[in-house]
Amino acid sequence: MIAIITAIISGIAMSVQGVFNTRLGEKIGVWETNVFVQGSALILTLIITFFIGKGSYNQIKEANKLYLLGGALGVVITYTVMKSISGLGPTCGIGIILVAQLLAAALIEAFGLFGSEKLNFTLKEFIGIAIMVVGIIVFKWKH
Repeated sequence: MIAIITAIISGIAMSVQGVFNTRLGEKIGVWETNVFVQGSALILTLIITFFIGKGSYNQIKEANKLYLLGGALGVVITYTVMKSISGLGPTCGIGIILVAQLLAAALIEAFGLFGSEKLNFTLKEFIGIAIMVVGIIVFKWKH
């Protein structure tokens, strides 16, 4: 149940953050907003880590070097979410982002990429994603 609750919180936070970042970007610029977002996230994360962090940076050399690209992906995510929301609006932009996330996650699990457990995807799962795509099309359909 905790995982479901945190997933819901994550989805809400990502949508709200996308709109906040887009609106801030309209005032100060897209890349300036990205710097502010990433910088404030760094400061907050450092504070949280100081008080409740339990990991060890010493083990970073043992990690797959590909996984160190997470920070760079954060920059890509912030930029692309802002551009999609400013161009499509929050609902359509986030809707397409969600479908892309589901497709990427499905491929990661279908092929067992990046250390994920390999899962069998059937036509049923892909029909579910197709229904989401149709939902976005219907939502954006102009009369």
